[in-house]
Amino acid sequence: MADLSDVRFLTVAEVADMMRVSSMTVYRLVHAGELPAVRFGRSYRIPESAVAQVIAAPGAERDAG
Repeated sequence: MADLSDVRFLTVAEVADMMRVSSMTVYRLVHAGELPAVRFGRSYRIPESAVAQVIAAPGAERDAG
């Protein structure tokens, strides 16, 4: 099991800035299960490692519809 003290969580706004997309796009990725997230109250936190995997994955730039 991973040591949680080593995990860095990002806000939706931080992820949107890193990926150069809107916050709504990040929410869509989370709800679609393409980006893992943890919910704290009414907000989400996304592990930084998961963002790096999505950015590095081939086909990361997908059509929105």
